[in-house]
Amino acid sequence: MEPLVWAKKITKAFPGTLALSEVDFELLPGEIHALVGENGAGKSTLMHILAGVYQADRGELIVEGRPVTLRDPNHAQQLGISTVFQELALSTNMNVAENVFTNSQPVNGRGMIRFEEMYRATEEALKIFGLEINPRAPLRRYSVAVQQIVEIARAIQRRAKVLILDEPTSAIGERETEQLMKALRMLRDQGVGIIYVSHKLDEVFALADRITVLKDGQRVGTVPTAETNQEAVVRMMVGRELDQMFPPRDGGREETVLEIRNLSGPGYSNVSLNVTSGKVLGLFGLTGAGRTELARGVFGIEPCTSGEIIIRGRPVRITAPRQAMKEGLAYIPEDRKEDGLFLEMSLQDNVAAACLKALSGLIFLIPSRLDNLAREAIRKLRIKSKGTGQNVSGLSGGNQQKVLFAKWLARNPKILIADEPTRGVDVGAKAEIHSLLRELANQGAAVVMISSELPEVLGMSDRVAVMREGRLVATFDCEAATEENVATCALGAISAEAASAGEINNG
Repeated sequence: MEPLVWAKKITKAFPGTLALSEVDFELLPGEIHALVGENGAGKSTLMHILAGVYQADRGELIVEGRPVTLRDPNHAQQLGISTVFQELALSTNMNVAENVFTNSQPVNGRGMIRFEEMYRATEEALKIFGLEINPRAPLRRYSVAVQQIVEIARAIQRRAKVLILDEPTSAIGERETEQLMKALRMLRDQGVGIIYVSHKLDEVFALADRITVLKDGQRVGTVPTAETNQEAVVRMMVGRELDQMFPPRDGGREETVLEIRNLSGPGYSNVSLNVTSGKVLGLFGLTGAGRTELARGVFGIEPCTSGEIIIRGRPVRITAPRQAMKEGLAYIPEDRKEDGLFLEMSLQDNVAAACLKALSGLIFLIPSRLDNLAREAIRKLRIKSKGTGQNVSGLSGGNQQKVLFAKWLARNPKILIADEPTRGVDVGAKAEIHSLLRELANQGAAVVMISSELPEVLGMSDRVAVMREGRLVATFDCEAATEENVATCALGAISAEAASAGEINNG
């Protein structure tokens, strides 16, 4: 069978970095081919070359049997190659249908857009994912998860022969992920070739026909999914054994440091929860459950409308992040690039951003303090960079996430809220972040971990709180927090009253 795309001996270098070295990759018709590797392995570079964003320095690219040099993404799309990047390329001020049909609107004989046809087609495209949203509404009204699905729907409606997906489930929940997988299998059965770039090995093994592993810019190997397992792929990716998926629970003395009483705000209502020192509280729920909104309310980004926040036995009023910071809170947002980092500033400046007062003299910042702080962060969190002066935009996703952690750890927080802390990072960096969260808890901090990955929640948490439709429906201690119990509550398969009746260690 002739490959749809065949990359032969692809080499690409950037100043100071050899991103790819003689990499081979092929995609067959009707195949889902997963591309995996640690951050910095070369996955994104290869994907950008196949998408026409970069041109290879050496090597050959063959599309449906013909050698080509892709000039740009438009050229790639003309050849039937459509890409959905992790960083969404949408116009949120345009409506949903206009985003789905960007540059491909249906027109009549006079060149006028057939809007009703476009709206109907958009509704049909989004129903594949179980979404019924208004195609006429501005995209900005919808969550990042919905926007991610809109981007994927746009690629699908172009009827591409090759579909490249970069971390397509990084911003969507389990229900949308299942719908996406169903749609991708349908496309595969229609002969579409799909390149699936992901750090989520559970998804890779559930979906992919073959897996190609990259490490340090080189292809380690390509294996049929049915002939390997996750442990073997991890060894190929990281070049070492991961001792265990999650660090052991070994929290220190437990006492309530944060209490939420009947808290309400945009997206959540009447939430009551206790957060204790020395422990990790996992907060789980489907997309739209209100987890992120609750965290933003507690941290003062979007002030609460009613209820109480009590820190170490003292009621506090938090209407802005600076007040939360004074109370010892730190918040790792789910979107590090939009809300967490200054991408065009240096690693040093980002690490120092949350504790400038401690790094200053009477008037000015003291350069030696900034430098020492950044160097300590690089050492402790094992951040791979060219030095403290490197712009954060030039770091891999996993190392950007470590910089974000370093920024807040510099304040020695007593309460850390981490929203999707391992989203978009490789298995090696994920294990390091898990160890970091557990170490913080062991040192006496109270850690709240929000995650859409149920195995991560179950593996990391001392207690699990479940939200659905803006309300807290159940809490479980780690022994009772089985996948069935937590998923049942999150899906609403049982009532909130029944969940509460079986609740364990209600917060």
